[in-house]
Amino acid sequence: MNAATGHERTSFQVRALRGGLPLALSIVADLVQRPILDGDELAREKQVVAQEIAEAADTPDDQVFEMAQAAAYAGQALGRPILGSAATIASADPTALEDWRAALYAPDRLVLSVAGAVDEDEFLRRAEEGFGGATAAVRPDPEPARFVGGHASERRKLEQAHVVFLLPAPGALDPGYWPIRVFAEALGGGMSSRLFQEARERLGLAYAIDAYAEAYADTGVLGVYAGCAPADAGRLAEVAAGQIRSLVAHIDAEELDRAKAQLKAAVFMGQESLLARAERSAAQLLTLGATRSPIDSARDIDAVTDARLDDLASVMLGGGATVSVLGPRGAMDAGPRFEAALRK
Repeated sequence: MNAATGHERTSFQVRALRGGLPLALSIVADLVQRPILDGDELAREKQVVAQEIAEAADTPDDQVFEMAQAAAYAGQALGRPILGSAATIASADPTALEDWRAALYAPDRLVLSVAGAVDEDEFLRRAEEGFGGATAAVRPDPEPARFVGGHASERRKLEQAHVVFLLPAPGALDPGYWPIRVFAEALGGGMSSRLFQEARERLGLAYAIDAYAEAYADTGVLGVYAGCAPADAGRLAEVAAGQIRSLVAHIDAEELDRAKAQLKAAVFMGQESLLARAERSAAQLLTLGATRSPIDSARDIDAVTDARLDDLASVMLGGGATVSVLGPRGAMDAGPRFEAALRK
């Protein structure tokens, strides 16, 4: 049993042997619909979460991402840390949590997803038994998230600097979703990527560097993370911006094919985990309103062309950028140098 939280979803997970479905669904139904919110137990759990928040703050390569997210979506729910803050955790009590649970865990927002040794008819019958009595709640729709950009920096006495660069990108519902995934793969998705070859192998500016695309329901980001010597952070920022601009301008056929192959491999290899299958189906249903097979995804990946990558330029380069830097004083010029190189 486990649970996981994200910016847009919480998942309650149970893994069991064949025949374990009745107990698994019963446990999840109790957790989601009938939790016992004991005041004393809640007080102990709040202490644990407070320690998790402190641990994340003490972990530079975690904290630098929190800083970037807060700056990119300042003043919005998407800019708040998933773990919360000391103030928000302190204010939680059983009544507030029950009100929150009733509003957010309503039937139109719940998805049950199973994979593995299960019988579909039994699953549907037991799902009805466990969740059929859930009632809807009236709640306002959240405001769409907006990438606002901005820089964040924190000076610490560390041996290395940690840097995150973010640019606005298409969300999960946008036709540009797979093009930005392919773009991120070509930019920094492994040892053959542009950033790895240029910044690490040729110039030796970073000991770790990669790119990724994060898609939410109504927005997304292209991200680059790097760990480097503080004195190299500014130069690394210029190289990262230059590679983004260069890839927007041109990607050759071999590079495009390699990025698409790597991305399809990740999609199909994800099928080897039953938990990943169940979670992916649930996320797709919540966000897209339907599930998509790996073959569907592979078809969409194959449909990405260099012309579709060209369409990303106005999205990524037409708005602001976010740069977060955590490390010694010598790394603090990374933000301005990234912005300047990006706008050349």
